[in-house]
Amino acid sequence: MRIKVVRFTFLFCLALLVLASCRKGNRGTDEVTYDLPQMKDSGELVVLTLYSSTSYFIYRGQEMGFQYELSEQFAKSLGLKLRIEVARNVPDLVRKLRNGEGDMIAYNLPITKELKDSVTYCGEEVVTHQVIVQRAGGKGKVLTDVTQLVGKEVYVKPGKYFDRLTNLNKELGGGIKIRKVEADSITVEDLITQVYQGKIDYTVCDNDLARLNTTYYPNLDIRLPISFDQRASWAVRKECPLLAEAANKWHKENLTSPAYNASMKRYFEISKSIIHSPILSLREGKISHFDKLFKKYAKEIDWDWRLLASLAYTESNFDTTAVSWAGARGLMQLMPVTARAMGLPPGKESNPEESIKAAVKYIDATNRALKVIPDKKERIKFILASYNAGLGHISDAMALARKYGKNELVWEHNVEKFILLKSNEEYFTDPVCKNGYFRGIETYNFVRDILSRYEVYKQKIKK
Repeated sequence: MRIKVVRFTFLFCLALLVLASCRKGNRGTDEVTYDLPQMKDSGELVVLTLYSSTSYFIYRGQEMGFQYELSEQFAKSLGLKLRIEVARNVPDLVRKLRNGEGDMIAYNLPITKELKDSVTYCGEEVVTHQVIVQRAGGKGKVLTDVTQLVGKEVYVKPGKYFDRLTNLNKELGGGIKIRKVEADSITVEDLITQVYQGKIDYTVCDNDLARLNTTYYPNLDIRLPISFDQRASWAVRKECPLLAEAANKWHKENLTSPAYNASMKRYFEISKSIIHSPILSLREGKISHFDKLFKKYAKEIDWDWRLLASLAYTESNFDTTAVSWAGARGLMQLMPVTARAMGLPPGKESNPEESIKAAVKYIDATNRALKVIPDKKERIKFILASYNAGLGHISDAMALARKYGKNELVWEHNVEKFILLKSNEEYFTDPVCKNGYFRGIETYNFVRDILSRYEVYKQKIKK
């Protein structure tokens, strides 16, 4: 009898362990209901999303993105810790959700009849559509009607943008000069940049991506839609009605909240470009009011003080009160987490000496992390790139360079090429990349701008 009791107890405990394992690893399986109460028991909300400039990315070592911030706000309202899991594409998002690899999709998931059978849509319902991206105030008049596309060259990537433009061309009876851009090295955002630069006149993208890019390039006009409206929202499994109800309630109550509005402005309204001013005084040999501090602290990292000044100029235009769209502060534009880690006291972000001191400490740490690059002058380019992008993305670009036969220890025409390609899905989903999507054009220009300005400083300002 005793043996039977022990055996029963063992089997019972084993069953509990298996059940607990199912609950932890297989959210929403047939064996276990895994809805909001179970998530609160676990203390964690697992959100599925995609890498992109409008949903989720890592910037200077910090998680960012509009969908990420909304997910974080929602999880906080539930008293849960947020964990992000990134899928490869929309079908993979749905597959991961149905397989229990996450609790919720936080992404503008298209609302379709087919998907309604697989998921429950919830949260804010947004309307997306495709638009023509063109320059405002260019040589020609801004197009205001799709019929005006006849005779025009429009550059598009293969896929939904090309398909929509092809269908529109048929509807108009032909005449649109569609230029399909199939090069893997060119992304949709690259085409938008080319419109801004005047290299091409027109391209096509979704309206949310277009809105975000107007914060970088204010001369863009994105008002001409070329597709029907597509509804989209977040989604959960069919077996999670309580989570769906909570998401609906939260979105309804928070559409006008300060946190929601701050996120909306950060990604879709606040300008991400800095207007720069000239050298303070050529006659007196001054670059800025902070030259003495640059000279003092540049010695600690064995830099020319004019290079440090060029970095500060690019970051903040020598404005000690500057706050970037991403939350970087002060003269040297350090992110809050980095500032704390480098010993910058809370409340002292606008103090120029404290900002420079912390930035130099960060540069020194980055220099040590990049000792694998033997040439000091070459290493400086990598340090500047890391200052802008975060060391993780630079490590990814170096790994890609190595994989594709380029020199991972040389920046120009080698690693810089792959920081640009990190906005391309084929590259940021490569197994050698650990940090996902990144808008590399900013870092590419950042390094070149600082070094070219440094050369000007050397010519005009005595050491």
